[in-house]
Amino acid sequence: MSRTIRALTALCGTAALFAVAACGTESDVPESAGGSAQPDEGTECAGADGEYLIGMSQANVAEPYRQQMDDDIEAAAAEVDQFEVVFADAAQDNAKQVADVENFLTQGIDLLIISPNEAAPLTAVVERAYNEGIPVIVLDRKIEGDSYTQFIGADNTEIGRAAGEYVATELLPDGGSVVELKGLPGSTPAQERADGFRAGIAANPNIEIIAEGVGDWLREKGQSQFEAILQAQQAIDVVYAHNDPMAEGAYLAAQAASRQSEMSFIGIDALPIPSGGIKAVEEGRLSATFVYPTGGKEAIATAEEILVQCAEVDKEQILETELITVENAAEIYARNATQ
Repeated sequence: MSRTIRALTALCGTAALFAVAACGTESDVPESAGGSAQPDEGTECAGADGEYLIGMSQANVAEPYRQQMDDDIEAAAAEVDQFEVVFADAAQDNAKQVADVENFLTQGIDLLIISPNEAAPLTAVVERAYNEGIPVIVLDRKIEGDSYTQFIGADNTEIGRAAGEYVATELLPDGGSVVELKGLPGSTPAQERADGFRAGIAANPNIEIIAEGVGDWLREKGQSQFEAILQAQQAIDVVYAHNDPMAEGAYLAAQAASRQSEMSFIGIDALPIPSGGIKAVEEGRLSATFVYPTGGKEAIATAEEILVQCAEVDKEQILETELITVENAAEIYARNATQ
């Protein structure tokens, strides 16, 4: 089905359309540069009679989680007759992601969905889109400030805290040594999952984080980082990785060194796919993982509320997490894989 790409001046509805991103011209200077970050006025909401082009700017599809996010967006958008979605992969390159968003603006998108590679470098271009009256859904990773229509994601600090509490109470109640494999520096989930984990283990003073590695969310880098840590550390009880691919990479490194039985591995994401974290728990490679919903279907539902229903939306939509262990992995995989 063909779509009409409208001009940028026809992108934003009346003030009643967006309670959170109300349309009113104050300044074209981004909030991060001292402006007031007020979006421009546009025309009336076309609603169900319109056709809408949505730009999805993805941080990096080399991560299975992010590819699944794109797949979920594509599947959900296929159910909305008025929607066409175009995708861009930044490949963990902040400059490319800025250029991707700028290209979307040139195309005349009606709504932007973005999962920022890092917060600070993407803030200005997101503010620009928002200031031009384009509804912006920030998905999974945050920007600085609040120049967006809605943020959708799970609470990464609470997920990190839950992981820490699981380690402190279930895996190492008598204390022990932990290695942490972190996500991309500058991305908000990496910092929040680190902070939350430390809060979670704080009640058990006998737990020590003895080494850290930065795997940038990638399995191969997590594996290489952990290979180096294994050579330096002779006693490791738990590996806490900020996502499942890095946890799996660490497991492979330990397996190659015949040390995988010495330690437990936990991750985050729990994708309900054959290569995902739930199956890794079910098959015994990971001791636990935590559900981190992609938010793809929720993003399209929000876009439909804004563009088709001309409705107001909340500033935040916080998604639920769940602990996955060997006791519930098979049941949760069966439930979620069919959704």
